[in-house]
Parts: sequence; C-alpha cells; structure tokens
Amino acid sequence: MALSELYTKYNRVWIPDPEHVWKSAEILRDFRPGDETLELQLEDGAEILYPLDTASPQLPHLRNPDILVGENDLTALSYLHEPAVLHNLKVRFVESKIIYTYCGIILVAVNPYKQLHIYGDAVIHAYSGQNMGDMDPHIFAVAEEAYKQMARNNKNQSIIVSGESGAGKTVSARFAMRYFAMVSKSGSKTRVEDKVLASNPITEAIGNAKTTRNDNSSRFGKYTEISFDKRYQIIGANMRTYLLEKSRVVFQSEGERNYHIFYQICACADQPEFKSLRLLKAEEFCYTNMGGKTSIEGVNDKTDMEETRRTFSLLGLTEDFQADVFKVLAGILHLGNVDIQSVGSDRSSVSSSDPHLAVFCELLGVSPEGVTRWLCHRRIVMVAETVVKPVPRERAVNARDALAKQIYAHLFDSVIHRINAALQVPGKQHTFIGVLDIYGFETFDINSFEQFCINYANEKLQQQFNLHVFKLDQEEYRKEDIPWTLIDFYDNQPVIDLIEAKMGILDLLDEECVFPQGADQNWLQKLYNYLADNPLFEKPRMSNEAFIIQHFADKVEYQCWGFLEKNRDTLYEELVDTMRTSKFPLLANFFLEEEPGGLGSKGIKVRSARPVVKTANKQLRTTVGTKFRSSLYLLMETLNATTPHYVRCIKPNDEKMPFEYDSRRVVQQLRACGVLETIHISAQSYPSRWTYIEFYSRYSILMSQQELGLNNKKQTCKTVLQRLIQDSNMYKFGRTKIFFRAGQVAYLEKLRLDRLRGACVTIQKHVRGWRQRTRFLCMRGAAIVLQQYVRGQRQIRKTVTAAALKQGWAAVVIQRYWRGYLTRQIYTMLRNSTITVQAFTRGWLARKRYRKMVEVQKALVLQKYARAWLARRRFQTLRRLVHNVQLSYRCQQLRKKLEDQGKENCGLLERLTSLSGAHAQIIDKLHGLEAQLEKSAKEKATLEEQVQKGKEDAAKTIGQLQEDKDGLVVENQNLEKKLAKLETEMKDSLDQIKTTLKEDLEREERLKKIAENNLELQKEDHEKEVEVVREENRRLKEERVRLQRQLEEEAKANGDLQDQVIQLSKHIKVIPDLRKDLHILHTQRVDLERRMKEQSEQVRAKISEITRKLLGGVVEEEVIAKLTADGPDQVYEVGDLLTVFDGLQKTTRVLETHQREQKEGHDSQVKGLTFKMEHLQNENNQLLKLFREKTSVNDSISQEVARLNQDNKVIPELRQQVSELQRHERELEVLLEEQAREMTEEMDEISNDLQRRLEEECSQRRLFEQQAKEVQRVKEELERKVEELVEEKEVLRRQNHTESEAKTRFSQEAARLTAENMDFEEQLDMKDRLIRKLQSQVKSLHTSENASKTPVATLPKEYLGMLEYKREDEPKLIQYLILDLKPRGVVVNMIPGMAAQLLFMCVRHADYLNDGAKLKSLMNAVIRGIKGVITDHQEDFELLSFWLSNTYQMLNCLKQYSGEEEFMKQSSPSQCKNCLHNFDLSEHRQIFSDLAINIYHQFISVMEKALTPMIVPGMLEHESIQGISSMKPTGFRKRSNSVYEDQEVYTISSILQQLSLFHQAMSQHGMDGGLVRQAVRQIFFLVGAATFNNILLRKDMCSCRKGMQIRCNISYLEEWLKEKDLLQGCGAMDSLKPLSQAAWLLQVNKTTEDDAKEIIEQCSELNPVQIVKILNSYTPIDDFEKRVAPSFVRKVQGLLQDREGASSHLMLDIQYRFQVTFPFIPSSQALEHLQVPSSLRLSFLTRI
Repeated sequence: MALSELYTKYNRVWIPDPEHVWKSAEILRDFRPGDETLELQLEDGAEILYPLDTASPQLPHLRNPDILVGENDLTALSYLHEPAVLHNLKVRFVESKIIYTYCGIILVAVNPYKQLHIYGDAVIHAYSGQNMGDMDPHIFAVAEEAYKQMARNNKNQSIIVSGESGAGKTVSARFAMRYFAMVSKSGSKTRVEDKVLASNPITEAIGNAKTTRNDNSSRFGKYTEISFDKRYQIIGANMRTYLLEKSRVVFQSEGERNYHIFYQICACADQPEFKSLRLLKAEEFCYTNMGGKTSIEGVNDKTDMEETRRTFSLLGLTEDFQADVFKVLAGILHLGNVDIQSVGSDRSSVSSSDPHLAVFCELLGVSPEGVTRWLCHRRIVMVAETVVKPVPRERAVNARDALAKQIYAHLFDSVIHRINAALQVPGKQHTFIGVLDIYGFETFDINSFEQFCINYANEKLQQQFNLHVFKLDQEEYRKEDIPWTLIDFYDNQPVIDLIEAKMGILDLLDEECVFPQGADQNWLQKLYNYLADNPLFEKPRMSNEAFIIQHFADKVEYQCWGFLEKNRDTLYEELVDTMRTSKFPLLANFFLEEEPGGLGSKGIKVRSARPVVKTANKQLRTTVGTKFRSSLYLLMETLNATTPHYVRCIKPNDEKMPFEYDSRRVVQQLRACGVLETIHISAQSYPSRWTYIEFYSRYSILMSQQELGLNNKKQTCKTVLQRLIQDSNMYKFGRTKIFFRAGQVAYLEKLRLDRLRGACVTIQKHVRGWRQRTRFLCMRGAAIVLQQYVRGQRQIRKTVTAAALKQGWAAVVIQRYWRGYLTRQIYTMLRNSTITVQAFTRGWLARKRYRKMVEVQKALVLQKYARAWLARRRFQTLRRLVHNVQLSYRCQQLRKKLEDQGKENCGLLERLTSLSGAHAQIIDKLHGLEAQLEKSAKEKATLEEQVQKGKEDAAKTIGQLQEDKDGLVVENQNLEKKLAKLETEMKDSLDQIKTTLKEDLEREERLKKIAENNLELQKEDHEKEVEVVREENRRLKEERVRLQRQLEEEAKANGDLQDQVIQLSKHIKVIPDLRKDLHILHTQRVDLERRMKEQSEQVRAKISEITRKLLGGVVEEEVIAKLTADGPDQVYEVGDLLTVFDGLQKTTRVLETHQREQKEGHDSQVKGLTFKMEHLQNENNQLLKLFREKTSVNDSISQEVARLNQDNKVIPELRQQVSELQRHERELEVLLEEQAREMTEEMDEISNDLQRRLEEECSQRRLFEQQAKEVQRVKEELERKVEELVEEKEVLRRQNHTESEAKTRFSQEAARLTAENMDFEEQLDMKDRLIRKLQSQVKSLHTSENASKTPVATLPKEYLGMLEYKREDEPKLIQYLILDLKPRGVVVNMIPGMAAQLLFMCVRHADYLNDGAKLKSLMNAVIRGIKGVITDHQEDFELLSFWLSNTYQMLNCLKQYSGEEEFMKQSSPSQCKNCLHNFDLSEHRQIFSDLAINIYHQFISVMEKALTPMIVPGMLEHESIQGISSMKPTGFRKRSNSVYEDQEVYTISSILQQLSLFHQAMSQHGMDGGLVRQAVRQIFFLVGAATFNNILLRKDMCSCRKGMQIRCNISYLEEWLKEKDLLQGCGAMDSLKPLSQAAWLLQVNKTTEDDAKEIIEQCSELNPVQIVKILNSYTPIDDFEKRVAPSFVRKVQGLLQDREGASSHLMLDIQYRFQVTFPFIPSSQALEHLQVPSSLRLSFLTRI
C-alpha cells in the first residue's frame, strides 16, 4: 500500500512549529494526488490549509496511532521520524514520569532533575538475570545485558555514556558501576567493588565543576575498565582520562565555579589539619571567585570534603599523600593571589614581601627568588650568548596561570595513578567491562580549542556507532534469511579526514606551533588557503577570526584565538627548572624529564588503524592535539575490540526544573547524539519487526474463520498478510519474524480499528434490537393478563344464578359434617392404642429400675468390705514406714548436732591460734624495741668516749702551757700573739663542736619520736588483743550454755531410745516361734528344690526332643550346651532357666500353648506356699533387723552418754582455765600499761638530758645504763608471760582436740548405724527379688510341663517405649536412621515422624540408665547427623521437608516428655509415665529449635528457587483468560542477544502444580499444619511480591486487561488454598493484598475526584510512590481505552499527602522472611506401641 493512501480523513499528521518544533493536526479531507493544499485542524480547533508542492509534494509526517505512543522502544513505532520520537519521549517523560527509553540499541536517559525511587537494591535484584526488553528500559538493564554477554560470550564489553553537560552522564555511569558491584560481589576481604565505587567521589571532586548548565559537570573524559576473573567477579579496575579542562583552574565564566576540591578545602580552612595551609575563604582567592558564585544550592562543601577524605582512606591513600595533595591545592590558590605589577610598558615585577608568594614557596618548597625572577623574566638562548629579557605584566600573568594549570594537571594525573594502583588486586584479568563517561557534542556562542577536540571525539564515536548499527542490522537480516540491501545514510568520514588527515586542521595547527612567531591569524589563513575547496569547511561571511565545520550534528563556528597557545600548552623552561629543584618531593616528581619517544606520561604504545601523522621535528614537544588524537585512537581501538552498549543522556530544559520538557532543547540534543540518525537508518529498511506469535495474537481479528482453522500459525500469518497488503515489498517474512516497512503497522492498526468499530456497531445493533424486543414482549404479556381477567369477570357474570349458589352451599355443609365424623373415629382408635403401649412400657421400666437398685445395693456391700480391707492394709504399711522414718530422722538429727558441735570446736581452735599469732607479733615488736635501745646505748657510749678524750687532751695542753709559761716569760709578746691566734682557732673549733652537738641532739629527737610512735602502736595492738581475748571469753561462755542444752536434749533422746528398746524386747519373745516356722519353711524349700531338680531334668529331656524335631539338630546342640554348661546342680537356677526359655521361646511358641494346663493345677498350691513363705520371711527379717538395730543403737548411745558424762566433768576445768586466762590477761594489761608509762617517762628524761651541756654526759650515761637494765628485766618478764600463755593455749588445744575426737567418734558411729540400716533395707529388697524370681521359675517350670496338654493364648509383653543399644552401635544408628534414610521409603511414609520417635526412644533409654555421657553423645551425634544431611543435600526439597518434619517432631517429643506441667496437659497416662526422670534437656531443645529454623529457611529458599522462574510468566505473561488481551510490538530490544529461543513456557497451572507438589511432599512427611501454613504464606508472599515488582518495572503490564488476568490468577490461587484447606488461619491471601489492590487499581475508573478518593480508600496496602508509579505507567492496549490524565495523578498525589507513616520504597522486598514459630503439638502416638521396621536395618536395637 502506498504511503500517500494513508492521508485520509481522521488521520493525524505532524507539521513544523517554531515554538514546539512540531505540532499535531487532524486531516479534514482525504488527500488526492495533485492537491495543492491539505486541509488540517489543529488541536486547539483552528483549521488551516497546509501548502503542498504539486511537482513533488512533501507530505507532512503521519502521526502514530495512540496505541503505539509511549512505547518502551522507539523502533516499535510504525512511523519513524523526528516528531514521532520527540512526542513519544514527551509522553513518557511528562505524563508517565519515565526517564528511560530504548531507541534500538541506544538507551535514551532524560535527566529528571529529581531523586527517583528506581535505583534501590531491590530494583537491582529485579533486573539481575532478566532478558533485555522483558523489563522497562533502565540503566540497570543495559548493565545487565553487558554483564550477561560478557559471561556468555567471554568477550569484553563497553558502555558508552555520552551527552552534553548537565544531562546526567556521570550519574548514569555511576549507577552502571554500582550495578556491577552489586551483581558480582566477590565476597573477599578486599572489597574491590567498594573501592571502585569509592573512586567516583574523588574523581568528581578533582574533575567536576559547576557550569551554567550543570552543577556537577565533568570537565574531562573518563574510561573505567572494571576487571573480572573467570568467575566473573570484580578483581580490580583501571581508569583512563581524556582532555582535562585545565583552563578552568585559572578562568571561570560568569556563574561558574572552579573544580569542587578548591571550595571543599576552603570550607575546611578552620580545621586543625588545614591550619598550616593558611587558607582563606573562597571569596578571597582569585582562582575561586572569578565566576562570582562560590556556593551551590543544596551542596555542603564541608560535608563533601569529609566524603572525599573518607574515600581517600577507603582506597588506601595514606594521610601523608592526602596532606601533600591538599598542600599542592593550597599552593595553587595562593599562586593565583600573587600580585604582579607593571613597571613601564614592557616590564613587570613581584614584590618579595607578597604574603601569598611566601606561602606558595613555603608550601611547595621552592625558592622565592627563583619564582619571583622567572615569573617576570625570560631567558633567551642565542648562538653566542644567553639573554635574560623582562616580560610585560600580561605575559607574566600568563606564565603564572600556565604554571598553575600545569601543576594541577600533574596533580590530577598523580591522583588518578594512585587510584589505579589502589584498584589493582592480585589476580589475572579474564574479561572487563569498560564504562566511558565522555562529553557529548558541544556548541556554544563562543567555541574554542576544547569544543573542537570534544566534537572531534564525538565524530569518531558516531562513526563507530554507525558501523555497529549496520553490523547488527546485517546480523539480524542474516539470521532471518532476508536479503541485505544497501541503505543510504550519512557518513562522517569526510569530516574526520578534514580534521586529522594530512594537511588537515590538526596537521596545520601543529605545523604553525613549530614556528616561534606562529600566530592564530597565520594558522587561520592557512586553513582558508588549503581547505577552502572542502564542502565541509566554511569561512564566516562577517568574520576573519573564525572558521565553520559541518559536523554530523550541526554546523559549528570556532573562534581561532587561543588555539595555538592551548595546543602548545607551553610553560617557560626556567619555571620548570625552578619546580624541579623543589624540596617538596611530590612537586619535584611532577616536572621530571620524560623519556624520549613516549606519547604520554604512562608510556602507552598506541597502534592505530591508520598511520599517525608525525611532526617534522622530533625534538619538539608533543602538542595537546597530537596527544589527544593518540589517546583517541587508543580509545577507539579498545571500543572496536569490545561489544559496545550506548547510553545517550538528554537534558530536558536549561532551568533544571523537574519533569519539564523543552522540545527545542531536546530535539537539538537528539540530533547531536545520533538518536535521529539511528531512526533514519532504521526507517530506510524494515523498522517494524513482529514475531509470528505477536502478529497472530494482535491481528487475529482480521482473519477469517477458515484462516483461523489452520494449525500452522506461521502460514496463517503469511496468508492474511498477503491478503491485506498487496505490495509484497512492504513486508518480508523471516524465519521467526515479519519485517514491515514504515507505516504498514499503522495501516494494519487502522484495519483492526475499523474491524473493531464494525464489530461494535454490530453488537450495538443486536443489543438494541434485543432490548426493544424484550420491552415489547413485556408489554404484550401484560396486555394478555389484563384481557384474561376482564374476560373471566364477564363469564362469571353470565353463568352464576341463585339456584346454583344454594346447591353449592348445601354441598359444603354435608362435606363438613362427614369430615368431622371421620376425624373423630380415627382419633378414638389412636388414643386406645397409645394407652395400651404406655402401660406395657411403664411396667418394663419399673422392673428394670428395681433390678438396677438390687445390683447397686450388692455392689455397695462388696465395696464396703473391700475398702475396709484395703484401708487396714494401707494403715499397717504406713505405720511400718512411719516407724522407719522416725528412726532415720532421729539418727540424722543426732548426726547433725554432732557435726555442729565439731564445727564450733574448730572455730574455737582457730581463734586460739589467732591469739597465739598476735602474741608472737608482740614479741617481735619487743625485740625490735630492744635493738633500738641497744643502738642508742652504743651511740651514747661513743659520745662519752669522745668527751673524755677531749678532756684528757685539754688537761695535757693546760699542763704543758703552765710549764711553758714559767720558762717563756721573755717571749711574752710572741706568746700573746700566738695566744690570740690560738683563741681564734679555738673559737672555730668550738663552733664546729657546737654544730656537731646540735646535729646529735636533732638525731636524738628523731629517735625519740620514733620510739614514742612505736610505743603508741604497741599500746594499740595490746588493747586490740585484750579485746579479742575478752570476745573469746564471751564466746566460750555461750558455747558452754549451748553444750548444756545439747546434753539435755541428748538425755531426752536416750530416754526415747530406752522406750523403743523396751518395745523391741517384747517382740523378741516371738522369735522362737518364728524360728520354728523358718525351719519348716527350710524343709519345704529342700523338698521344693528336689522337685524342681527332677522337673528340670524332665524339661531338659523334653527340650532336646522338641528341638530335634523342630530344628533338625542344628540348634539343638547349642541349646543343650547352654542347659548343661554349669553342671546339673545349677540347672534350676533362675538366671539359667530364664536364659534357656528365652532362647527356646522363638522356636517353641506353638508348643507353649499346650503347656498352660499343667500350670493351673499347681498355681494355687505354689501361690499359697510362696505367699506364706514370703510373709514369714519378711516378718522374720524385719524383726531381726529391728532387734539388731535397736540393740546396737542402744549400746552406742549408752557409750556416747558415758563419754559425754566424762566430757561434762572436763567442763569445770575448762571454766577454771578460762578464768585463769582472764586473770592473766588483766595482769598482762596492767603490766603493759606500767611498761608504757615507764617508757614514756624514760624517753622524756632522755630528751631533757640531751639538751643539757656537754659536761653532764656522765650522769646521763648512768641513767641510760639503769634504763637498759630495767628494759632487760621487763623483756625477760614479758618472755616468761608469753611462754605461759603459749602453754595454756596448748592445753586448751589438747582439750579441744579430745572433745572433737569424741564428737567425731559419735558421728562415725551414727553414720555406721545409718549405713547398716541401709544395708538391711537393701538385703530385704534382694530377698524380695529372689522370692519373685523363684515364683517366676516355678511358673515357668509348670508352664513347660503343661504346655503340651492345654492350649492357652499367649499374653503380649508390656513394653516401656524405650530402645536399648550399645555404645559402639551409635555410629550405625546415626548412619541408618539419619544419613542413609530416604524420605521416599514406604515405612517412612506410613508413619510420619518415625525417625524422630525412634531416636527419642533411644534418648529415653539413656535417661532411664542415668547415663549422662551416653545421652550427651547421642544428642550431639543426632544434631551433627541432621546438619550433615542438610549440608550435603541443600537443594533436595523432599529431604529438607522430611527432616524439617522430623526435627519438629523431635522438638515436640523433648517438650512432651520433659515432665513439665505445661507440656503434659494433653498427654495420656502412659505418656506421662514415660517422661524423662534424670536429665533436663532444655538446652538441647533450644539447639533443635535453632536447627529447625535453619532447615526451614533452607527449605523456603529451595521452594523459592524452584518457583521464581514460573511466577512472572505464569502470573503476568500467560493469558489465563483466552482472547482478553492482545500483544503489542516490543521493538528492537527483543532481538537482544540475551534472549533464548527455546524457553519453557510457564502458566498459572504450572505454579499451581508446583505448589501442589510442595504441599504433597509436606503432607506426606507428616509436617504439622501450622508449619505448612507458614511455608505457604511465605511462598504466596514471594509470588505476590515478585509479580507486583514486575508490574512496577514493566509498563506493558499496566493495563486494564492485564489487571483482569491478574485477578483471575489470584482467584486460582485462592481456590487452591480452599482445596488444600489452607484458606483459614494461613494469612496467604493477606500477603497477596498488594498485588490484588494493584490489579484492582488497573481496572478501576481513573477520571473523577470520586475515583481518586476510592483509590486512596481501597489501596491501603500500597504506599504513595507505588500508587503514583502504577498510574503513570498505565498503558492502554486498544484505542478505546484512555490514558491516565496527569491532572488526575496530581490529584491522587495531593490526597496521598495526608497518609501518615507511609513507606517511600518503590519495590517490595522479596528477600523478606516472616518469623517462623514452632508451636507445641503433642503426639498421640504411644511409644510403647511403636515397632522398629526390619527394612531400617536396626536389628541391634532392643525394645525394653
């Protein structure tokens, strides 16, 4: 069909509009070839005539049907052109609030300028593993496609993110990297994925800045390679950067900022670690205040600085390196504030006192003189000399700015290098995914060198993109077997040649840079001369300073000023040398000389597809253009070696308003980023591509009944299409798809709409006819009824007369009397019959009641006598028990009293020991005091000797002088002088002597004080000892009183014992009679043993004969050997007989029935004899025991009383000793007081005597001697008294020891009596057991004799519900019952929980034996075994279900048989009897509870894993109601490599079948109903959450018909719950409420305010974000449906604001787990009735 035929009435077209770019209009009249105008009506109602060129009419673009508008993929549109793309993006962005759209292989991302809830971890998990196109477009879908293709094809991938500044490139790249970090977590300790994400804040801080278009604009290109290992987990990353905008460091336009990092460090200037940088506010630095704005609204630079430093640390960059970086940044800021002054016209200077210059030099460690000199001078090297030439201020400022730019560029490269080093982890890279965040096509009012390089890079990327699109189209055509035809498209290779070819723009630019005097104007003139003939190069008409290049996106005019300077990127060599001499290592490394031959600092060797243009002079520096071209070649080589994925970011408006759409700005970017070129290429061939299934589902309405009857749907589609579209060139049939030309799908939609419209008219016609017929029939029926009544009345009036009325009345009277007569006759007969029956019944009841009364009276008489006999017997038993208890209790009381007495004596002994210790301390102190006195005496003796010697020397001197005086009169004068001199010397010596004496006096005073302190301490110690002794005396008195009371109580106890002895003596008289009875019993026993011996011989003979007959002699010898093993004398022993009969029991079960008759004849005699023998023997033993016990107790008590009497005689002696001790203590106290007083007086005298003159030393010495004698005497007296005290203590200790020995003997005697009493009781028990064994022996003998005569039914054994096993069989028990047990066994299925019950029976046996080690070992082995089974079979659903049920059963058994009242309320009496008695297993209950929880979670995980692939296909994609929904085209993305061709189709029946399998397994294994309900609830939550999340992320699922499908599927799930009886008390339907309400929301009207209120009221389980998301995503399937108006969505949002506590999460957490509980459910299974199946191979277990 020709495209012009579609321009018919009611179709809509797009016409150009200067404001909105394109405007929609409706055709009012069909177009005919030759028309000059097209009659159109605009949307506002205005009618216009659109002019057409009659020669070659350019018809306006047709508008797509509304059903195709808003599609996820632009290639799904029938008409592919610019207005269609623009309108589709606007509808999705403005009305549906969807920012992502596919355009073939491109993801178009429109910046919403608002935080959206579509990037959470739940969304990442939802997209993980999904095929491309199954979910709504998203950056996560592109990342998942790249990751999946990398893992499947082992090929490297690239994601190319481009767009202009402010479009969201950086955020999109960041989200892609975050996705890779989430889905490929390594789980290692290195956390590489966190480091990869942490690199973003650093690169944004040093490489992003605020521009007029974007607050966080990336001013460099970045290619990040994320490396993966063979398991496709992140092992590292590497980052490459391109074309950093260095000029921003020194210059910013109005309203822009420098790089973020500068403002961040200025915001932290007041912090201690930044004080040394001497930073100012950002407004005070020249480099940060050029744009006029130093802050960004909503951005806190201080907080961002903390985040930057945190990520520095996370990447492992040291604090020292961070400090160096901040130091360099601060130096750059201070450098910008260096003031350069003009000195004349050609000179400049910098003040040496400039503070910023000083700070710059100090921070970076450079010479201030060198910086000052070479900023304002330049060195020119000539042939003969070197000249230093001053430069003007302008060039000096340029040199300063060039230095700042160069330092920052080196710093940027250094940080990137450190980040790359931190992201490298040991390990071999297997594959990688590269994320390219690069600038898009740029055009400004003034375009310079940066824009030129950016647009050059975009030309290269666009060329690579075009080639990739062609490659994919060729591959698609080849796969579908469609002939490939060449498509005309724009090739930008000429533009690339214009830029990079020989004698191109870059080549001429490098050539001009070679010349020292090269200028921008000269270079521009060369461009005009060499490139004037190139059609892509133009010269502006009104300017000689610019040139124009025709790029693929648009024409761009570039200003030539600054091209050469920026391309050279020169810095004076003198400044470079100055920087190299820096003492700051980081800065010095920046300016190290590069190795020759390298293209860059990284030394990367580039191998491009075409030869690189070489410069003429290799010695020259590599220009910026050459570096950029080389790095671009390397980038393109990398991209060509990978599979690329494209993301084009679009900026919707320049005002950064959320969800505002400026069509002019958007279309400009669409043209620049290649989206429209992709549309153009697609429109040239077959843009619309439908699978046969999609076409059949959508257009089956256009098929005839004959065509629908064909089984081959593919052939049906071909037949229908050939009939509908005659031109076969408009479509092509592929292997799996149908390819349509542009406009053909719209034509098919028109035909479908016409067919639906015709069908609607037909339906309306028939419905209206039916309504009219129904109304007519109702009116006709009413008229007939009215006619019937009218005609009846008329007939009655004609036929009824007076005679007829009389006859009728008479007949009625006769009938009345006759009917009354008959009724009376019947009543009389029934009454007589009833009276007769009542009489007989009452007589029978009276007789029955009389017989019952007689029986009751007889029973009462029997009960009376029986109860009396039982009461008497019970009283006698209790009386004997009471006597025994009383005796035991009294012995225990005596023993307890003796123990208390012993403890008190031990206390007294300890106190005496402490007293002796205190006395020993006193003696030690006295010895110390004596030593001090001896020392002082020695010192005094030394002083006396010195004084005596001095006196003697003086006397000798005086005598000699007297002799010389008489002989030396002549020399009087000389002697007087000598005397004067001698007097002076004597004075000095006297002064020295006085000083020495003063020192001695001071020392004596110190000794005196020390002695006084010692005396005071001794006095206090004596006082404390006296108090202790007094306290001991008081306690001894109390002890004496208590001993007297004990003696009285013991005397009273002796009297009671004597009374008991008297009573026992009365019983002794009966002993002779009892001895006679015992003799008789002994005789009878001898006879009985003889008879038993004879009978045993007979039994042996019979046994041998029977075994020979039954077993053929095989087992006979073994049995006979057992019978005769111990000799004939011991054959009749109980143990041997029982062993024999137990062994023969298995083979002689039939014979035992014949031996029962003989037993009856002897039972009465044996029972009588045994009862009498037992009674007499018991009485005899009890009497003997009581007599012996009473006698021994009486003797011991009498002995103890004698001992106590002797002890009482010792008590007066003890009292006398205590009084003597008290007297000694008083004397000691008086003596100590006198001694202390005397010592005090003596010390006072000593201190006074020491202060006298030196001549009185002799008298003082005598006093000291007397005092020493007195001290010696006092010392001797104290030693003598201490010895006496020690002797007295020793005597007391011996007495106490004697008393304690007596008490010990008494307690030992009492313990011995108690032990003998216990031994007697044990002997009685042994006798009782022996008698019972003899009785059983006699019964067995009689049974064996009479077995062959009388058949009697065997009695079953009574089991105790325990299983006995040996300790060495424990591993076999665990192996057979846990490790090897299969859940599909017949025995296991017949008795659910058998494994747990058998294990618990083994536990009961260990508890019965009171074997803690065995019990602990068994419990630990069971737990280890279950854990091992679960670990080895983590994916086996049936085994997990089986062991979850058995673990739960084990937990219930541990509770039910624990003996706790709360768990025993519903247990039977036999179960209560089987409770555990010896061990508390509450701790093991907790362990089993934790184990059950772990098994439950693993069990749920396995079910979720099996059910997850079925949920979305079964609940959403499958049509449970056939024909209610129809497919729509899905676009290019369904051709993704991630789609499998052969995938299993799941339906709702698949889900129900899987749920039934789960439920069957749980029921088969006996899982408790409550636990089953919890599991079903969790699974239903998964179904609801997964389905609900897919609805939110799939716009194509948000339709009214899909809501009907979902509600139908929910009803199927509800029916399944009813069928399994799980609807009540399960909560499964409650977990589906969000899904149910979402389905209801899709179906309900969404137009009026009442509808909005109803939505708010009904959708209580949905939060506002989810409701708005569903409303925005609502997509009509047919033209009869309407979209949700944006005003209605805003109205709902306004009403939702009042909802409190609503969550803001978009997705439901499918990982959420409801808390599992294990309620106690008692088991009705009696353990004693449980048998061990032979199939379990547990023959080593024995039932007890």
